[in-house]
Amino acid sequence: MKTIRTSLLISGLLILASGITGRAQNKVWTLDECIKYALGKNVQVQKTLLTNDRNQLNADQAQANRLPSLNASAGENFSWSKAFDYSTGLYGSSKGSNSTNFAVNSSVSLINGQKLTNKIKQAQLDLESGKYNSEAVKESVALNILNAYLQVLYDYENVSNAEKQIVSTTSQLELAKERMDLGVISVSDYLQIKSQLATEKSTLASAKSQLAMGKVTLMQLMELPVDPSFEISSPNLESLLADAPQPNAQEIYNLALGIKPQIKNAELSKESAKLGVEIARADALPSLSMNGGLSTAYSSLSKDVAFSTQLKEKVSPAVGLSLAIPIFQKKQIRTNIASANISVEDAELTEINTRNDLRKSIEQACADVASAKSQYAASMEQNQSAKESYDVATEKYNQSLINSVDYLIQKTNLITSESKLLQSKYNLIFSYKVVDFYKGVPLSL
Repeated sequence: MKTIRTSLLISGLLILASGITGRAQNKVWTLDECIKYALGKNVQVQKTLLTNDRNQLNADQAQANRLPSLNASAGENFSWSKAFDYSTGLYGSSKGSNSTNFAVNSSVSLINGQKLTNKIKQAQLDLESGKYNSEAVKESVALNILNAYLQVLYDYENVSNAEKQIVSTTSQLELAKERMDLGVISVSDYLQIKSQLATEKSTLASAKSQLAMGKVTLMQLMELPVDPSFEISSPNLESLLADAPQPNAQEIYNLALGIKPQIKNAELSKESAKLGVEIARADALPSLSMNGGLSTAYSSLSKDVAFSTQLKEKVSPAVGLSLAIPIFQKKQIRTNIASANISVEDAELTEINTRNDLRKSIEQACADVASAKSQYAASMEQNQSAKESYDVATEKYNQSLINSVDYLIQKTNLITSESKLLQSKYNLIFSYKVVDFYKGVPLSL
């Protein structure tokens, strides 16, 4: 009975596992899909889009400020007073009256020191600057996703290498067991191989743990709830390892100056700050506006004239010009101009700093390519040498010409060289992609 229950339990677990595997295979994320999903969910990206919407409203409002204003008003007033009788010298009883007023007024600015024009230009610059800032944030998110994606691919290969080592060592352990039983090798030699297998199993467990954490990191960067069935595609990366000429930092920097959104954002922010100075100076200049209106009224004191007649006869159109000349503003205008000039200097320094950061990043990226290429070439050579030594050591061990200690030393050297080769491989791929990123090449694998 226990056997039947155990079989049913195992069957259920296998069915559940196969269902989970099926779901995992339904969605295999490519790098492009990961980036698109992250851009759609990233909070910072969404906030920059909201800023762009706000800037668009400000630009529309700046344009609308050129239009005349138009306001309508209506009022109803009640009053009470006592009439004075000059014949008797006495005040009479209190009497009430009411009046009704209607008016329409309009005003438009004619001359304002180009303040409205400059505000329109500034709002448009802020709108464009915000769009470039949004693109810069998107690029940063995409680069982080690429780094995490490559890390997961590296972890997959690391697990695969560890599994291959276990298969190889398991085979050697079986052979060692047979040779020990035959008395060809000592128990100590057999235990050395067995210990190596245990070490490699521990290494595999660590590699799987690192893979799981790498997936978590990628999913969190994507703002995707952690899902154990999450899988990514494994593109062929060999073509990305082709030997390429060393990138020229100055050439890439000159190219990046014309295409990188952070540079455009800094330039437009500086131009916007300069317009802020002109806007502040406009407050020191005379302004001219034209006003117009139309009003009418009714009063109950005119008892002999009907309501509609009074409204018709009391229509009073008015038009006029208003000139405002600032004379003394308690230093407010001078302070505003000085503050605007400081903003210009700050924007100029920000632009210089942005350019410097870009140049340093490109110089570092190019240096990383040179270092990664050198490390990859050295790792390939070392790995090849370690493979040859391991093959010779394996043959000698099988022929009992060397002991297990010497054999395991060569095996450990091979494992170390494979690990270094794997690391240098992904470092080289990432360094190439970073250089492409600064050259404006879309991130893809």
